[in-house]
Formats: sequence, C-alpha cells, structure tokens
Amino acid sequence: MRFVIQRVTHASVTVDSKIVGKIEKGFLVLIGIENDDTEKIADKMVLKMTGLRIFEDEAGKMNLSLKQVNGSLLLISQFTLYADCRKGNRPSFIGAGKPEMANCLYEYIIEKCKEQDLQVEQGIFGADMKVELLNDGPVTILLDSHELAGN
Repeated sequence: MRFVIQRVTHASVTVDSKIVGKIEKGFLVLIGIENDDTEKIADKMVLKMTGLRIFEDEAGKMNLSLKQVNGSLLLISQFTLYADCRKGNRPSFIGAGKPEMANCLYEYIIEKCKEQDLQVEQGIFGADMKVELLNDGPVTILLDSHELAGN
C-alpha cells in the first residue's frame, strides 16, 4: 500500500464537473493498493499517516499532527501509484490491486480515518477525477507499507 500525503491549505476533487470532496487545511492523500494488501496493513498505514507531525508549531518547526491543527483529509484512490515503468515507455499496472478488492480496502481506510474523529472527504473510486490543491510548503510524504513492515 502506498500513500502520497500532501500537506495542503486547500484541496478539492471534481467528477463530471461537480465537486465531490473539498477540504481546507489538511492532507490530500493519494492511495494506491496492491493485491497483497490487507486491513491489518491499512490499519498501520492510517495510524502512521494520522500521527504524522508535519504541521508547523509556534516556533516554525514541523511538530504538530493533523488533529492538533484541526485538519481534514481528502482521500483519493489512485491505482497509478503502482505503475511499473521498468520496461518500455508504456507503464504496466499489473501490480495494482484488483478493483473490487482495492475498492473495499479504500472504503475501509475511509472508515478508519472517520473513526479518529477527523473530517474526511473522498473521491469516487474508479472515476475520472480532477484534483486541485495548494500544497503547503511544499510538503509531500510517501508512505509505503513495505518500508513500514519492519516497524
């Protein structure tokens, strides 16, 4: 599982010219799921993401978490995070999770985030989405479940 976390001052996602999710200060999170991912992996990823202290405190140091700044989440599924570009110029997406399984895990992640009393907005799984954001910093963090596995 991969999460691309962008600290934003605002972000939105549009489908068919209609805004389906919108946040102010918080994280825009692009979520990639592979076939071997599980709810246990998702739990670990959600806890790590929501606990990240990447908002500035009064001293200007990245020291505050999403909850501490009353931030929100905009969660977007993105199978292209598993693009394999090793051969040729056309990426292969064979490593991305099968749609039905990936959608179930995506919905599970959304519910786990909501359980933490966070404002959670989302895109529409499998839709052609237009995402707008203002990256704050810029701060972008990549969480990969394979890298977290040893922790």
